[in-house]
Amino acid sequence: MNKMIAFCGLICTECPAFLATQKDDDRKREKVAQQWSKWIGAEIKSEDINCDGCLTGTRLFSHCNNCEIRRCGLERSVKNCAHCESYACEKLNSFLDAQGVPEAKKNLDEIRRGL
Repeated sequence: MNKMIAFCGLICTECPAFLATQKDDDRKREKVAQQWSKWIGAEIKSEDINCDGCLTGTRLFSHCNNCEIRRCGLERSVKNCAHCESYACEKLNSFLDAQGVPEAKKNLDEIRRGL
């Protein structure tokens, strides 16, 4: 399977929600829902764990539907934030800092170097 890099640099194809959806595995959905509920401090139900990746526009995890970075990337018609003329903007940096996802920044920096 090819890597799908989200607008923010996370790898959709390695996300537990994506993997559970692609395998149509309800036990994995339940496990992800429990883990993420603890992580964000809000209830997530196993039926909420359905995602084909944020670039697809089909089934998306609820947060991805409301993601400002995704919305911005779609509006700018970029493949991901590394392809944006405003890279790395304050919105992206705030997300990366708040979520503590250095691998996402590394992914985008690597893509940017290759452009």
